[in-house]
Amino acid sequence: MIKLSPSLLAADPLHLGDALHLAMDAGCDELHFDVMDAHFVPNLTFGPHILAGMKKQADFCYDVHLMLTDPLTMLDSYAKAGASILTVHAEANAAEEALKRIRELGIKAGVSIRPGTPAQALRPLLPLADRVLLMTVEPGFGGQQLMRGVLPKARELRCMGFEGEIEADGGINPANMRELADAGVEVLVMGTAFFKADDPYEVARLVHALSPQTGILWPNPKGGHSR
Repeated sequence: MIKLSPSLLAADPLHLGDALHLAMDAGCDELHFDVMDAHFVPNLTFGPHILAGMKKQADFCYDVHLMLTDPLTMLDSYAKAGASILTVHAEANAAEEALKRIRELGIKAGVSIRPGTPAQALRPLLPLADRVLLMTVEPGFGGQQLMRGVLPKARELRCMGFEGEIEADGGINPANMRELADAGVEVLVMGTAFFKADDPYEVARLVHALSPQTGILWPNPKGGHSR
């Protein structure tokens, strides 16, 4: 089953608790929690105290995406606040050390790349990652159009032997989500398409009705093929 991770960035900032409960009630798998430092990306968002407040309200899966120049300085704070998954950028400072620290904290580790960063840049980090997040827009703001040229990177990751989850974030909606599933993406981040939808429950239902792409034979770096 394809997973849905609604992005809190698109929710009403005066009703974040309501957004959390909507995601849970609609049957979403995670809540995508975008953290921006106004340096790595030109925007500033949620601190660990907001995550801690949500965790106190509901023991849900919090998918925390750290768009920070120096993520290593904030990992412990977000872990303590209740992060279930911590994702850092390969382009950030000390990305390898950050991934190692996330694992030490006992949390799932994710690594992300901007649209212009080649998938090969992830190769040395993949052994430390449980998940790869492919940005399908330039990070920083919601409401952008999907950059379809990013999608082949999912196949590249499998060709490199990555066996963890592949997530995508940016410009995803019910009209194009089948393309992402066909490309091999397993976790869809939706912001505007979920929180601004006429019927968010139907959006979640449609995502969960998608079948993961299991028909593609990926070259196995050890020889032969794998699915």
